[in-house]
This record gives sequence, structure tokens and C-alpha cells, in this order.
Amino acid sequence: MDSQIHKIHQQLVNKDITCTALVQEKLEALKQNTNNTVNSLLDTLALNLAAKVDAKISKGETIGLLEGIPFGIKDVYMLQGTYTTASSDLLKNYKSAYTATAIQKLLDAGAIPLVKENCDSFGHGSSSENTIFGAVKNAINPDLVGGGSSGGSAVNVAKDYTVFSIGGDTGGSVRQPAGYNNVYGLKPTYGRISRYGLMAYASSTDCVGPLAKSVEDIRIVLNIMSGKDVKDQTTYTSAEIHEGSILKSNSIKTIGYFKNFIETDAIDAQIKSDFLASIEKIKAKGIKVKALDFFESETLVSTYYTLAMAETASNLSRLDGTNYGNRIEAENLKETYAVTRSENFSEETKRRIVGGNQVLSQGFSDEIYLKGLAIRDQISENFNTDFEEVDIILSPVTPNTPPKIGDSLKNPLAMYLSDAYTVGFSLGQLPTLTIPQGTATGLQITAAKNNDELVLKFANFLKDII
Repeated sequence: MDSQIHKIHQQLVNKDITCTALVQEKLEALKQNTNNTVNSLLDTLALNLAAKVDAKISKGETIGLLEGIPFGIKDVYMLQGTYTTASSDLLKNYKSAYTATAIQKLLDAGAIPLVKENCDSFGHGSSSENTIFGAVKNAINPDLVGGGSSGGSAVNVAKDYTVFSIGGDTGGSVRQPAGYNNVYGLKPTYGRISRYGLMAYASSTDCVGPLAKSVEDIRIVLNIMSGKDVKDQTTYTSAEIHEGSILKSNSIKTIGYFKNFIETDAIDAQIKSDFLASIEKIKAKGIKVKALDFFESETLVSTYYTLAMAETASNLSRLDGTNYGNRIEAENLKETYAVTRSENFSEETKRRIVGGNQVLSQGFSDEIYLKGLAIRDQISENFNTDFEEVDIILSPVTPNTPPKIGDSLKNPLAMYLSDAYTVGFSLGQLPTLTIPQGTATGLQITAAKNNDELVLKFANFLKDII
């Protein structure tokens, strides 16, 4: 398997390279990069940790598989003592007082953090343009967006600046940028990985997700981060996914796809053609393919944003510059709160807060918010029915190819609609993986809840036939 983690581990063990030299090389590449992927470099921390790995190796001590492996962190995760800005003016000088559980598990395994990565401010966006650090540029074509909100994470992996990166996926924020930059990106089953220390966007769909260049590397990182966490009551204990188990796909007999995703004028003609060609290749391998009915994409997008905006309005209500953040003084306390939030939040974040407050306001809550919750329940029931008939659901990641930088900012509605093929799986809290095959922006593999292993199995299967 094309695992960079296994390759680098062996090089370190064989003393073909030193961890310090590897980290220095990656840091230098990040310093010189022109894709706007870096919010802050963790050079001192990274080099100190690398020296410890080299010392262990020189003494003949055994190192773990992730020990000495450089990785990136989307700038919405706490890492004690480092800047955690959420790419916002409000938190541009904020230093984390603690470390997120998922990141701590990687540190405990010996992985080395290199960089806090550029992203849409507070995760609000699908292009990584809503950021004080400048728009993230696509790894393949710098005139195009990097995708979002985990754009910096996806580009860093694609450009080999990091071996893997940790993004955050609420409605597609790992999967879409992974597709835009031709790498793997996983949204695991909701609750498999602790959200503690991740800045909350929409708490009921927020997921910690890895990006990497191979299925195997996704598996390794997923295993490390998974598990019950007393600090996050939505987490659960999950079984380890073994390397050998994801090489066997004989348990997958039937796949499905949503025909309304394909039979629409909204999808790019080439993406449609390539997706259908992929379906035919799967059929040729003896796997049954079933066309499924699902909710219209407009319904999915409106339901997702109704609920997500409501949750973000609630989650961000605490950010007023009182205890931390860039406080702007005014004539009185009320005005101070108003000015601080008005001046420090991006236009997209303010748009989502205003929308969320309206959804939750008296007179609208019953009509909009509760209706959104009811549709979400229907979506989950639909998935339960589908997975009684098929093992896997396959879909395009996006209806269109990446837009040019600047276009999404002019048309927020178009940006929201670009999430049409990702948000449904978020609402269902299902494990979903983007793979860099099948269409210009990849394919999306989804399985039933808690069946993350099956997603990785099918990804390996497709790697050899598409």
C-alpha cells in the first residue's frame, strides 16, 4: 500500500534519514509555500520533538509507527501554548490554554505537529477564502480555490508539506477540499473521535477528520484518534481497524447511488459522465448497483444550513471579547459587545449568526427550526432503509469543479449549493470518505453508522479498478 507513514517510519528506523532533517525540510517548504496554507508555524516545538525521536533511535530504542511523522492541524484545534485563531480577527492573538483530545492522542503516539493551517473563519465557508490570512490556493491550479473549510489542510497534504493533516468536517469541510485537491479525506461516524478542543461550529454534526494520500494512512491516523472521551459525552468505544481487514472487499455485494444527484441539470456534465463510467466499472466486477431515491439537494442544503446556523449562533454567542479575544472598547458594555463582534467576525460568520438567531427566535422556531429537526429525522430513517438494501452508497463529492478565487465570495448561495452532495451524510452522522478517483473532484464512499471499516475496504477496492 502507498503509505507515506510506513515509508518514513522505515527510513527513520533504518537511519536513512533523521527526524530533524525531515522536519526541517517540511518546515522550509511550508515557509516558502505560495498557497496561503500557513497560519502559524510550530517550528520550535516540532524541532524539539524531532530531536527526541532522533535521540531514541540513536540509543537503539524502538519507536512507534507515528513517532516522528510530521502533520498539520487545521487552525480550529487547541494545542496548548500555540496560536489558535480560527482564521479570525477575533482570535488572531489567542493562545490555547489546553490541547484537543484528538491532537493529544497524536502527540502521545509521537507524531510531530508542524503547522496551524489556514481555513475558513470558524469553519464558515466552502472555499477557504473567508480568512484573515488570504485565500487558500488550490494545489493543482492556484487560480482556483483550495476548498473549505479545511482548505489549508488539504493543500498541505497534496503538496507534501505534511504527511497527513487533521481537518474538521461539519457539512463537508474535509471531504470537499480533499476532492478539490485529489487526496483522501474522511468524515468518520459522528462520535468516533472526540470533539473536545475543537472550536464548535454545529455541535451535532462536527467531526474530526484526517486527510492523507493513502487509505492506509487514513486508517492509521483514525485508529489513533478514535475512542471514548469523558470530556465529550457523544463519543463511544470503537474497535480498531486492522490493516489486513481493509484489503478484503468480498463482503461488499451491492452499492447504491442517489439518482437525483445524477439526473439534475446542476451537475457538471463531465462529473456526471465520469461518475456513470465508474458505476459501470464496478458493475463489471460483479457488484450489484441500485439506483436509490433521496431528498432533493435543495432540501438537504436548506435543512443543513437551518440547523447549522442555529447551532453556530448559539456556540459563538460566548465570543464577545470579555474573557479572551480581540476586544474593542466602546461607550458602554453593550456597545463594546456589539462592536467587538461586528468588527471581528467575517461577513460569512455574521451572516450565519444572524440567520441562526432568526431561526431560533420566537415566532420562527416552531416554523423553521423544528421543521428542520423533523426533516433530519426523515433523512436518518431514509438512510436506515437504504442500508438494508445496499452495503455502500457512492456519490460524487461535488456537483461542480472548483471555482475561481473570488467567485464564491460574490455568490454565497452558490457556495451553499456546492455542499449539496456532502451535507446529507453529515445530517445522517455517517462515515464518509472522499477518494481521489472517479471524477475530477473524486468520489464519496458512505456506509452505515459505525461501519467506518467498510468505507476503507471499498476505497481500497476502487483504487485498483478506477
